[in-house]
Amino acid sequence: MTLAQSLRCSMSSLRVNYVPSAMRSAKHFIRLDEVDRSVIWGEQTLGTAPRHEDLTRSFSVTFMPEVTISGDGLLSWSGPEKLLALDELIDRCEPTQVKHMMQVIEPQFQRDFISLLPRELALHVLSFLEPKDLLQAAQTCRYWRILAEDNLLWREKCKEEGIDEPLYIRRKKVIKPGFTHSPWKSAYIRQHRIDTNWRRGDLKSPKVLKGHDDHVITCLQFCGNRIVSGSDDNTLKVWSAVTGKCLRTLVGHTGGVWSSQMRDNIIISGSTDRTLKVWNAETGECIHTLYGHTSTVRCMHLHEKRVVSGSRDATLRVWDIETGQCLHVLMGHVAAVRCVQYDGRRVVSGAYDFMVKVWDPETETCLHTLQGHTNRVYSLQFDGIHVVSGSLDTSIRVWDVETGNCIHTLTGHQSLTSGMELKDNILVSGNADSTVKIWDIKTGQCLQTLQGPHKHQSAVTCLQFNKNFVITSSDDGTVKLWDLRTGEFIRNLVTLESGGSGGVVWRIRASNTKLVCAVGSRNGTEETKLLVLDFDVDMK
Repeated sequence: MTLAQSLRCSMSSLRVNYVPSAMRSAKHFIRLDEVDRSVIWGEQTLGTAPRHEDLTRSFSVTFMPEVTISGDGLLSWSGPEKLLALDELIDRCEPTQVKHMMQVIEPQFQRDFISLLPRELALHVLSFLEPKDLLQAAQTCRYWRILAEDNLLWREKCKEEGIDEPLYIRRKKVIKPGFTHSPWKSAYIRQHRIDTNWRRGDLKSPKVLKGHDDHVITCLQFCGNRIVSGSDDNTLKVWSAVTGKCLRTLVGHTGGVWSSQMRDNIIISGSTDRTLKVWNAETGECIHTLYGHTSTVRCMHLHEKRVVSGSRDATLRVWDIETGQCLHVLMGHVAAVRCVQYDGRRVVSGAYDFMVKVWDPETETCLHTLQGHTNRVYSLQFDGIHVVSGSLDTSIRVWDVETGNCIHTLTGHQSLTSGMELKDNILVSGNADSTVKIWDIKTGQCLQTLQGPHKHQSAVTCLQFNKNFVITSSDDGTVKLWDLRTGEFIRNLVTLESGGSGGVVWRIRASNTKLVCAVGSRNGTEETKLLVLDFDVDMK
């Protein structure tokens, strides 16, 4: 039995013992036929013990209600005599009297070892319990409740689940007198309720953010309460995720916007006009226009004060977003650069020349050319150790960034892998074949394929996942929620009425409590707009 199982048994026992029941017979503890005879007759020679029938017959004659049992007299009785006397006494008692006996006897059988331990050790023992068991422990008795409400204990549980302390808890100063309050426990319970809302909460009508007319929303960013959408109408729009209002329209590009990044109050956009622009999200002011590329800026990745851009001119450029200066130019691809990743030390790029390249941006040298794909590279992920590339050749390749060696070739998709996300060793890939796959990049094993009767009916356009869920969008006009661990379909979060006849979900972005979807169509069947769904809970 594990420590956690032992604690659960102790909690169950304590809950019963603290609420005695008259329906439970005290005979349970003292019936002779349930006692190990080797213990009862321990002081006698084996084989010479009196028979149970003889003792019973003797006591039934001599034991009368009017007999007064003195302390000295009781002590002079043998063990078997005491047991039989108690047995006879219980038989002659009323139920209320038996209940009183239980209230006296039961505390003798309680073994609350937690209360006997120093507080620090008791908390260490409780730390092995699952959160649901801690909640049960708090109902056992007052002392266990005090322990189970310990703030540091719940902080560790939250860390195990990847739960951050919400801002509203950090600001909360008032605690009601006489009440043991754990902000971290509140954070855990809140997150549990949010997860429940995602799984099966009522889907309230989303906020509808209309803009960009009937153009395509090509890129989408969402951070805090700010949403930024970019479009082939040459503009970006800044929205409030709370009110749904358009706060700013960023005008200045002379061609469609096809890539963007956002951090704090800074927005960066790339366009078919061959420039990047750096914007102040609060004021809508264009801080810098970055010139240098000779064709469409198709991709970019922002890290701290630097952004790396990839272009159809086959080059990459490293920019300082504070000064607007081009710091480095990376040349080596022979076709359009389609995707880029940057961790502050190395740049990884994928291109239409079938190649993936690893760069040292400071020296402008190509450290590795990762060869193996037989068609265009459309998607990349980079965690500092592994490079993962998705291609039109239907395969996904996992590379060692230090050696440039291909570790695994992940096969199973039937078309273009247009989107991927990598966290720890888990990779989720979305494909034009309408399926989504979950992989372990250390083993190269496909853990789950998100399919079945509820699978997407057209190409997967975007995806995002966390420790519990995978969210996917598609050209079929739906956004679906899946269980990351089991791969099971949970439900549709968005279903466009025009789905199947032209309505599509182009992009999705999700936070812990909100989902933003960019939807529209190319044939006029669905109006271009953003949908914002809220899964937050009120903890008041």
